[in-house]
Amino acid sequence: MFGGGLDGGRRLMSGDTSKPKDLGATLGRFGTYLTRYWYVALVALALLLIATWTQVYSPKLIGQAADCYLVPNANACWYADISGNMTTEARLAGLGQLVISLIGLFVLGSVLNGLAFYTLRYIGESMLKNLRMDLFGKFMQLPIGFYAENEAGNLMSRVTSDSDAIQQVFAFGLNMVMSAVILLTWVMIEMLRADVTYALISLAVVPLMLLATIYFSGQARRAFRRARAEMGSVNADLQESIAGVREVQAFGREDENILQFQRSNAANRDANVRAAAFTSALTPTLEALGYVAIGIVVVVGGISLLRNQPLPGSTTIISFGLIFTFLQYVQRFNQPIQQIALLWTNIQNAIAGGERIFGLLDTPLSVQDKPNARVMPEIQGNIVFDNVHAEYKSDEPVLRGVNFETQPGQMVAIVGPTGAGKTTIINLLPRFYDVTGGAVKIDGVDVRDVTMESLRSQIGIVLQDTFLFSDTVMENIRYGRPDATDDEVVAAAKMVAADEFIARMADGYQTVLGERGAGLSQGQRQLIAIARVALSNPRVLILDEATSSVDTRTERIIQKAFEKLLEGRTSFVIAHRLSTIRNADQVFMLRDGEIIERGTHTSLLKEKGAYYDLYMSQFRFEEEAARILRAGALCASASPNGAKGEVVAGD
Repeated sequence: MFGGGLDGGRRLMSGDTSKPKDLGATLGRFGTYLTRYWYVALVALALLLIATWTQVYSPKLIGQAADCYLVPNANACWYADISGNMTTEARLAGLGQLVISLIGLFVLGSVLNGLAFYTLRYIGESMLKNLRMDLFGKFMQLPIGFYAENEAGNLMSRVTSDSDAIQQVFAFGLNMVMSAVILLTWVMIEMLRADVTYALISLAVVPLMLLATIYFSGQARRAFRRARAEMGSVNADLQESIAGVREVQAFGREDENILQFQRSNAANRDANVRAAAFTSALTPTLEALGYVAIGIVVVVGGISLLRNQPLPGSTTIISFGLIFTFLQYVQRFNQPIQQIALLWTNIQNAIAGGERIFGLLDTPLSVQDKPNARVMPEIQGNIVFDNVHAEYKSDEPVLRGVNFETQPGQMVAIVGPTGAGKTTIINLLPRFYDVTGGAVKIDGVDVRDVTMESLRSQIGIVLQDTFLFSDTVMENIRYGRPDATDDEVVAAAKMVAADEFIARMADGYQTVLGERGAGLSQGQRQLIAIARVALSNPRVLILDEATSSVDTRTERIIQKAFEKLLEGRTSFVIAHRLSTIRNADQVFMLRDGEIIERGTHTSLLKEKGAYYDLYMSQFRFEEEAARILRAGALCASASPNGAKGEVVAGD
């Protein structure tokens, strides 16, 4: 199947935003990108471990400051040998040494955290580079039918807004998450080592923190998934309105387009506000639970200290310094949780963006090379459509059992009403789509059995809708053959009569064109596109009425150039002008996906069938107009103002 329309494309790319996604699978996909830099991650891990040790060890020293020097307790002091009759000077000296040790730990921890942040930032940016490259590579592999279903703005949002959401997390959050996991684990172990009962009571609020995080994060992720989808619609509306601004203004649709953009923009705002409501509720909830944990530490430890009794199930008598240590531990335990909560908005946003990106990367390729595909030999030009069927949508056939054969060097003109299947035939040749029945063979080789690159490199295509890149004229012509010399580019331009207007441009062949060739007339853009194909020297030519956008005089020049270009090559032309059809070796008249008549222009006229009716309703007037122009040109050439009359006739 080839694809559908605009609505189907939006459904495909937006997806069912209410459907739960596999969070573990998404995080696992991120992990596959991160593990490419495992050796750098080991360095970052070592830095974080040492930095975390400084954060875990410093509360012990603060506790020792109380037990050794502020309220001396020989049983609880392990930092130094103390006695009950220590002088004030000795206590101050010992306290000073301890403070210097603390400062050293804080400085060391700050330096190591900075180095770890830089290292993890490198990993995150490298991961995003690879992710964008994979995404762009997927864009280049997806078949033409995919782009018929999906809006360009929606696809661009994968590389822009979705990847930016991921960047915000991996640029700053990777260091925070890794250090938080290490710190939480280490602090919990140290608390349990100090006193199991006291630790379990102090950490009693942790399950409540986890439940709150799971609930609010789940709600926020669903809201952000909707927000990412709505952002794609915003980008699609924006891109479409800018690209079609001429039509918008020509039909006075400015107000309607503004309203449409307002609706999609408001939907994106509502989704983001809903997500923010849940993430903003998570932070104060965790802060409140953190204060509860601090209160538990003070109350429980204070009671044990005042009673001079160990806690139930414990043999350790709580000291004043241990209370200080546990206060520091609980604060260090709560701090990373609250930091992650502050980052949670970006984390959920990144997960939603990752789901959309990985969903696109997992899109199956409906047209791709077979595992054993071989290189297409040099094409001679014998082309066979063997009972070809094709569909855009299931059970809606576009081609119904098309059969024909062309010989090398023949020109085939394809005519018929809109929707008859003309464009589908020429799209099957380079495998922009695959047949749903039958086979397309070139020189006896099924096009599905060879690599697309080797097939398409021998087929030249010129369409009505010419696309030029924002580059020089020289590079636009050279696009299909990058190794061509400047002289060969100029020769191709001269062949199709493009050299004359190119030479008049400000910088000639080095003139940089605007987007899609802005600044050139439609005819000039078409001539550059034809020169591009002429330079690539294809074995098969596909022309969607390549001269439809040029004047009569230029058309005659191009037709002469094509006569030389077409020698020994098979060509398929979707014909809209009689001059093209008259020169064709075969004319196929299509209707409802079937070839209802075939022959030459002259033979089909004699049959007086469907082609004859088409000629009488469309081409006969063109032929009469051309006869009048030729007669006028002959008369003008015989008059004193003949040169002027010839130019008018050519126009």
